[in-house]
Amino acid sequence: MNIAITGGTGFIGRHLAEELRAEGHEVVALGSQASAVKAGPKKGALRIGLDDVDKLAEAFAGCDVVAHCAGINREIGRETYQRVHVEGTRHVVTAAKQAGVRKIVFISFLRARPECGSKYHESKWTAEEIVRASGLDYTILKPGVIYGKGDHMLDHLSHAFHTFPVFAFVGMKDQLVRPTAVADLVRVLRATVVENRLSRETVAVTGPEEITLRTAVQRVARVVGKRPLMFRLPLAFHYTFGWLLERLMKTPLVAVAQVRILSEGVVDPLPPCAGLPLDLATRLPFSEELIRRGLPEPKGFGLTDLRFCHR
Repeated sequence: MNIAITGGTGFIGRHLAEELRAEGHEVVALGSQASAVKAGPKKGALRIGLDDVDKLAEAFAGCDVVAHCAGINREIGRETYQRVHVEGTRHVVTAAKQAGVRKIVFISFLRARPECGSKYHESKWTAEEIVRASGLDYTILKPGVIYGKGDHMLDHLSHAFHTFPVFAFVGMKDQLVRPTAVADLVRVLRATVVENRLSRETVAVTGPEEITLRTAVQRVARVVGKRPLMFRLPLAFHYTFGWLLERLMKTPLVAVAQVRILSEGVVDPLPPCAGLPLDLATRLPFSEELIRRGLPEPKGFGLTDLRFCHR
């Protein structure tokens, strides 16, 4: 098959591209860091954004399916939720139609919904609606917290543990999460892309184990070999801290959208939607072995992580 992946140089898109290429599929990976993805035998990585419909259509030409994995979890400069999630998805749909693509598989978020007071959640929901109304075949996957090699969670937790002796939790209530291994998500994505599973469905994707956020953090700390002092701070502090880090760090330790995500837990989809069929259900627990495989090299945050510093 010929498959295009937006966000193909990002965390999820890169793992999906590697899996599909290993099976012999032709993959066009679109992203802002083309050098990060190995080119396939005939089609490789293209540095194409989501704002040029003509270039997108040219990249999609000859493709059967588009896996729309591009997204952001914080706004920096022109990269806003409206521009990337909403307008970007609209452009992807338009280009897919022009190129004769038959299906779009879209990665949304577990609790994406309208009128909830979070621009991240609302923009992901609007993008879902654009895909559902496209007239094309589609599958919308709504994962929660995803972990694996090159992710944001393990990467930043590891760096934080090597930098700070303390870790502060969001709010005064212990929220629940169901971490999903990227390998499990890629297996589901492959089924929707290659086998046309879950056609015209919106499906929640959550990990097999429900644990508290504290338990998840403690497991990562144990694997990293650190024992940070853990305590709680009010939600208002975390929002302020996230706002500040978005302006100071190239990739913030925590962003405002992530504070909102963690403050309400990441277990059940909103609005309610179907779960995965048994044969596609996630099966990889948030184990110390999988955490160890996903960790980056041990190091702390440094000056190069700040936005005003350049290598």
